[in-house]
Amino acid sequence: MSLQYTFGELRAQLAKRIIGQEKLVERLLIALLADGHLLVEGAPGLAKTTAIKALADHLEGDFHRIQFTPDLLPSDVTGSEIYRPETGQFEFQKGPIFHNLVLADEINRAPAKVQSALLEAMGERQVSVGMRTFPLDQLFLVMATQNPIEQEGTYPLPEAQLDRFLMHVVIDYPSPQAERAILHLARNDYRTGQPKADIRVTAEQVFEARRAISDVFMSEAVEDYLLALVLASRDPASLDPELDRWTSFGASPRGTIALDRCARALAWLSGRDYVTPDDIRNVAFDVLRHRLLLTFEAEAEGMTPDTVIQRLIDRVPVTA
Repeated sequence: MSLQYTFGELRAQLAKRIIGQEKLVERLLIALLADGHLLVEGAPGLAKTTAIKALADHLEGDFHRIQFTPDLLPSDVTGSEIYRPETGQFEFQKGPIFHNLVLADEINRAPAKVQSALLEAMGERQVSVGMRTFPLDQLFLVMATQNPIEQEGTYPLPEAQLDRFLMHVVIDYPSPQAERAILHLARNDYRTGQPKADIRVTAEQVFEARRAISDVFMSEAVEDYLLALVLASRDPASLDPELDRWTSFGASPRGTIALDRCARALAWLSGRDYVTPDDIRNVAFDVLRHRLLLTFEAEAEGMTPDTVIQRLIDRVPVTA
């Protein structure tokens, strides 16, 4: 059985549990395969927590949820030194960040110090406490959530920290048909309990899939198109004077790398061994949404990063 088939089956299994949120399921798998982290924004009750818990059920790894609150401390995330009277020494007790899959629920409710502790672990794959450094597991994924409804008592993530996330996914309410299916699934689970996962993916299979994705072919023309999109976000004046008026800062080189990895992962998940311009356009919004900084003028006119990205896609010519 090929790895592509295995992950295709995993995707289908997750879609049966996370009804009406196919995009979230796909992006979660892309983040896992591209070795990145996910920021998900959506109203409460849209299966954000259920999605990563379902993925954890199908992976041979451990899962932990951290509920971010204003009184949370960095040590509540990373762990802390505990004094042992019997030995007369301090011993480091690992925090929840040392799990394979971590849900940082409502990350914008915690103050900057806590956010920084989490994002340092995400970026460096290690935790420093005092004079000691502790590496994190090679299989490590953080899914952070933001609630767009309540803004009182929140600490918005700075742009430089947002850039640490591979993708920023915005999800909406499911369709009426999906809502009915969710209702039936919830009733059935209440009566009989949740079914056990019949597909288990090992860490080695994830690493092998990542190696296969790095070998996915991208032609020079498609690579030129990818670079043109990112470069146009930094210097849009040549494409459209209005875009230049709306954009303050474009995507960083980290955005270029993220766009490349996500497009390759999507192509591989789709059963192909080559990347198309459609793959790049498919992931462009989620990869670039949090990496574009708009001007005050654009915000006053009601523009959003998605508006700018769509205009970039419309203006940048496809040479492939």
